Amino acid sequence: MNRLEGKAALVTGGSRGIGAAVALRLAEEGADVALTYETGAERAAGVVAQIEASGRRALAIQADSAVPERLTAAVDETAETFGGLDILVNNAGVFLVGPLEDMGPEEIDRTLAVNVRAPFVASRAAARHMGRGGRIVSIGSNVAERAVFPGFALYAMSKTALAGMTKGLARELGPRAITVNLVHPGPTDTDANPADGPDAAVIAGFTALGRYAQAAEIAATVAHLAGTDGGYITGAAIHVDGGFTV
Repeated sequence: MNRLEGKAALVTGGSRGIGAAVALRLAEEGADVALTYETGAERAAGVVAQIEASGRRALAIQADSAVPERLTAAVDETAETFGGLDILVNNAGVFLVGPLEDMGPEEIDRTLAVNVRAPFVASRAAARHMGRGGRIVSIGSNVAERAVFPGFALYAMSKTALAGMTKGLARELGPRAITVNLVHPGPTDTDANPADGPDAAVIAGFTALGRYAQAAEIAATVAHLAGTDGGYITGAAIHVDGGFTV
């Protein structure tokens, strides 16, 4: 598969989980891929090594998405290294949950900085480098539309905000043939939320399919949106959640 041959991509938070799966899938389809990470340089280097083994160029950039200047610099570095930027995947996020009374200013500010402000900042920076046919894809969450457990209000609020951003940017960037979309994953088997974890059976039971997703299944939808076949999809929120929201 070389549908993304000659394309340059940046995946924020691409050192593990869904982000790593997306980075690897984009490279598999022919793109050169940069990824950001906050901590875990070794894991980031491992993803880079896998991408390079496939014959594509790769770059790992240490950047805390809560720091706008650092995130903007990561976008600019990607474009400078690869000679442009065609695809941005806003994947980095924080998952702070708990009782309402425990969600103080620090938790609120951190969640909004990483889950809401950062995708906007990165998209703004990326749009300056993108030509016609650019792609922006953000990773949301199934709980944006169905919060089945208490304690998720802050996180759900932050992911719901991405829907408004996606629609607004799709309208603004559409005349430049840049598409902007949102993917809402359901329960996904990652280090942070393993399919064999203590609450996994209950969580999987909320889906129509009765199972967790593999990160590669989320990445496949992102890759479709990033390619030419996804060129007439914009402003959309796509649920890859096994029927969690039905």
